[in-house]
Amino acid sequence: MSQDANIDDVHEPITSAPPEIRQIIERVWKLEKGRLDKKSNGPINEDILKIIKEEVR
Repeated sequence: MSQDANIDDVHEPITSAPPEIRQIIERVWKLEKGRLDKKSNGPINEDILKIIKEEVR
């Protein structure tokens, strides 16, 4: 299996998700990326829960 096929397999659930779900995934991804850039190890659960609640409204 090629590298491109593996990447497509990983991205498929995201690309096929409804727009609302993709928005949640993108916001959580940006949150986690920012935390990794800052090397922050604090709790993230409350931040993810806040994102989901905002998107559900």
